[in-house]
Amino acid sequence: MAETLARGGDFLFNGALGKRIFSPEDFSDEQRQFADTTEEFVKKEVLPDLDRIEAQDFALVVEKLRQCAKLGLFLVDVPEEYGGLELDKVTSMLLAEKMAPTGSFSITYGGQTGIGLLPLVYYGTAEQKERYLDKLTTGEWVGAYALTEPDCGSDPLSARTTAVLSEDGSHYLLNGVKQFITNAGFADLFTVFAKIDGKQFSAFLMERGTPGLSIGNEEKKMGLKGSSTAQVIMENARVPATNLLGEPGKGHKIAFNALNIGRLKVASTAGGMAKGAFAEAASYATQRKQFGRLIGSFGAIQEKLADMTVAVFASDSVVYRVAGLLDDRIATLDRSGADYYDRYQKAIEEYAIECAVAKVFCTDVLADVVDEVVQVHGGYGYISDYACERYYRDERIQRIFEGTNEINRILIPTLLFRRAESGSFDLRGSVRAVQGALAGGAAGTPPGDGVFALEASAVQNLKRLFLAVLGAAEKTIESQEVLLAIADLAIGVFALESVVLRGEQAYAAASDNKKQLLKAVVKAAAFERTSRFQVAATRCLAYVGGGETLRGAVSTLCACPVEGLLEAKQLLSQAAQAAGKYPF
Repeated sequence: MAETLARGGDFLFNGALGKRIFSPEDFSDEQRQFADTTEEFVKKEVLPDLDRIEAQDFALVVEKLRQCAKLGLFLVDVPEEYGGLELDKVTSMLLAEKMAPTGSFSITYGGQTGIGLLPLVYYGTAEQKERYLDKLTTGEWVGAYALTEPDCGSDPLSARTTAVLSEDGSHYLLNGVKQFITNAGFADLFTVFAKIDGKQFSAFLMERGTPGLSIGNEEKKMGLKGSSTAQVIMENARVPATNLLGEPGKGHKIAFNALNIGRLKVASTAGGMAKGAFAEAASYATQRKQFGRLIGSFGAIQEKLADMTVAVFASDSVVYRVAGLLDDRIATLDRSGADYYDRYQKAIEEYAIECAVAKVFCTDVLADVVDEVVQVHGGYGYISDYACERYYRDERIQRIFEGTNEINRILIPTLLFRRAESGSFDLRGSVRAVQGALAGGAAGTPPGDGVFALEASAVQNLKRLFLAVLGAAEKTIESQEVLLAIADLAIGVFALESVVLRGEQAYAAASDNKKQLLKAVVKAAAFERTSRFQVAATRCLAYVGGGETLRGAVSTLCACPVEGLLEAKQLLSQAAQAAGKYPF
């Protein structure tokens, strides 16, 4: 079975069309039940109290967290031997998506169930888990993750916080300041990163009552106002030596492995926020009148609703494709052996490129969606009485969380080159083959059979063009501007392929009405993605050159079927207005 698994990054080289990916249409009854439970909790218990949460009633926030715990919503990623459910990553992402419309509370919840809890699960000793895990999973205690410092955001290994072991070896003294720590105002247990003797980057479990530990004032943020964000200050904070998490000097494993899942969680949260915001626009378009007509009857508004539908469909397709890749690989692991979680983390790390792609793509989608949602509302979108104003403010941090989108974009080609150098795939050979074909006058990939044959052909053409542009950029690959453009090409390939694969899979079992919607959304996505790809490819070639042949290939290979595009968008808009929300 292991031989059939996709390798991380190989979507750029191998044809995935015709192969199955996981998509929202594949949710099991159990997954849907968890989603419904979470959605019901959000509607009944969180949204009615959102004003109090936004006013930083943290006692209420902790109460809501404990209600989540009673519903089992903290147990999804926790092993069964510790009282958890240890469900798949698809379920974990689905819960993050359903919690997302709560904004601030979703960040608090994510801080508890993700980075506040999982480092202990993956790296804690049996004694540490016995002492702390039950407290966290029941909501008795709240967790926090203290990595970022005032002078090191995107470069955590440059941290200045230090840890010095006492002469008798009983405890460490920690000194330093951590910045922007989620849940800091009411957390009971902190996962803190510090350098032992200023050299060995390590992680520690620190209780709130630790002597020498103090919490700074709440940051006054643009958005997510109901979440706690504050400094964690350590002045000779005395931490028992038994609270060292993992091995000395191995803190980077804990920090970076948490980032891969964290990036996918941000992507899923962004998708959920986009759906929540979109519902505000779709509903408003059927109520607001101007010039004696509902604004949803105007083509300008219809196009916005259609474009948002396409963007959210693509975001959904990307998130659950990546979650499915992770689940498939994790399912092959032998659970026996003390190194299980090391192998588990390596399985996740295999798809570090795809996790970064998802994070960038979905948060960019969210930014576009909330901007258009405000625009649909006109002046009222700027007023805090309307939910879209909160969505607009809450969105902005998503492109900074878990590594800025710029860092993640640079990471995508960097990891790609690193894997090529390790022999994971023959990057240079693939580039040479495409360059030779283009030099010989080869045209684009001819369409095959099937409902989405034209769009499938477009995906293959983008892959060829990606390799050709990559070859032209080889001599200037150290330039960040070039790396960013290459990343946009890779992201475009993955997003469009995910949409086409999902459309192909869902079409056969769909109703007649759903089939028409699927054809419309895939057509519109192909036009949007190829158009953006062409811009990124042109930008990259403007930086690096490449010759007339390659510049001509950009126009040829980015050609996309456009017949019926207006009708497709009108159909998607009608569906969104009829549903009053995202229609898929």
